[in-house]
Amino acid sequence: MRTGHEIREAIARKQTSALEVVEQALESAGRLETELHAYIRLLPERARIKAREIDAAVTRGDKLGPLAGVPIAVKDIFTVAGEIATAGSKILENFRSPYSATVVEKLERAGAVIIGKTNMDEFAMGSSCENSAFFPTRNPWDVTRVPGGSSGGSAATVGAGTVPIGLGTDTGGSIREPASFCNIVGVKPTYGRVSRFGMIAFASSLDQAGPMTADVRDAAQTLEVIAGFDEFDSTSVDVPVSDYTAALRDDLSGVRVGIVAEFEAEIGASDPALAALYKAAYADLERLGATLVEVHLPHARYGLATYYLIAPAECSSNLARYDGARYGRRVQNGGDVFEMFERTRAAGFGDEVKRRIILGTYALSAGYYDAYYVRAQKIRTLIKRDFDTSFAACDVIACPAVSCAPFELGQKMQDPVSMYLMDYFTIPMSLAGIPALSVPAGYVTGLPVGLQIVAPAFEEARMLGIAHAYEAATGHARRREPPLAGAAR
Repeated sequence: MRTGHEIREAIARKQTSALEVVEQALESAGRLETELHAYIRLLPERARIKAREIDAAVTRGDKLGPLAGVPIAVKDIFTVAGEIATAGSKILENFRSPYSATVVEKLERAGAVIIGKTNMDEFAMGSSCENSAFFPTRNPWDVTRVPGGSSGGSAATVGAGTVPIGLGTDTGGSIREPASFCNIVGVKPTYGRVSRFGMIAFASSLDQAGPMTADVRDAAQTLEVIAGFDEFDSTSVDVPVSDYTAALRDDLSGVRVGIVAEFEAEIGASDPALAALYKAAYADLERLGATLVEVHLPHARYGLATYYLIAPAECSSNLARYDGARYGRRVQNGGDVFEMFERTRAAGFGDEVKRRIILGTYALSAGYYDAYYVRAQKIRTLIKRDFDTSFAACDVIACPAVSCAPFELGQKMQDPVSMYLMDYFTIPMSLAGIPALSVPAGYVTGLPVGLQIVAPAFEEARMLGIAHAYEAATGHARRREPPLAGAAR
């Protein structure tokens, strides 16, 4: 697979054209769809128009953007002007957006070529990409297994080599887990680092957009493009954007890496093979010059319970707007307006979305708000304090990205709690609002697994630099190719 920066360089040097690259990506995506099901829809004409604009700029000798001509896949939770945005739900299957998300505008200004909208768990609620209202996405390493979720479509198409960059969202692990399962890099930035304007909301205090890429350099360049303050997003934070590419490094001399004692005990008890892989990853960090430091996150064990009170409560509020009265699907078979609301939501939402709306509505109801929602917010504060204490002793934390290797399609669909446990190692960082990424770390029974690297708030440059050194030294992403990679070319 060519990386985004390799493609951009080849186009700038006129070794290939943007249109040729885009045609290859579209052909690959179309050919793999019968097995992969990564896209809800391809956007061939939009992509070709943009590619021709890039080629004309090359011919004129214009200065090119950092992603000029690079094909990109965008999770269908982001609006693109004039295109349908479903969020993986039947309730929005015919909604055509009049405007683009801020991140989409930034990507296109940087020269990126959007080739399609990728599949996802409905409203980003899921860890396997099986909760899509349309079809499940499959893992390019083994099409009988899941790609992870909720950003499974973006992860699968990048992992298969169709495009080098995908855009995803992470609420409790929805970038990091599928990145781990598909052997790519996935970055969840600090909350507020990337605009949420034009990103269909699930849980507003947790949702964050981020890149899913072929390598760490692509992640750094893409994050540099999409990061920054946005006046249209009230949660956006006005902190200067670093030169993430310049921060990439080749060794870890002088770096203190925290190893979470509680996570090691958990993974050791549940999966010895996975525990051995992570121990080897920590040893690789040490060989690169890092000093390993034991740290503690005593309240992380409450992360799942805390998340599954806060996130459903926020989703209950956010999804109240889908009632058939304003936009999206409407089911009207007689009766009054309240019957119309009920029929629309019953037909439009899938089982997992309904489950979380019910959980959230209950947690916010009179008599339970203080007992559940308020208490969960207090635990969230304690989790954030645990990270603050840990970062006083280390520069970054290294820990598992997932609790198992990619599992078979359908294996966990009848057991919601088992599915929720997939996010055990990623949820604490989301609750704390701090940046984290997954970088390929090796294989368990031939299937890819990622290492999670976590940094203090707005220290993405530090995190990416350390991930780059690890990636360069181990080369897990390039050492093997998934079975579908050959077909992608």
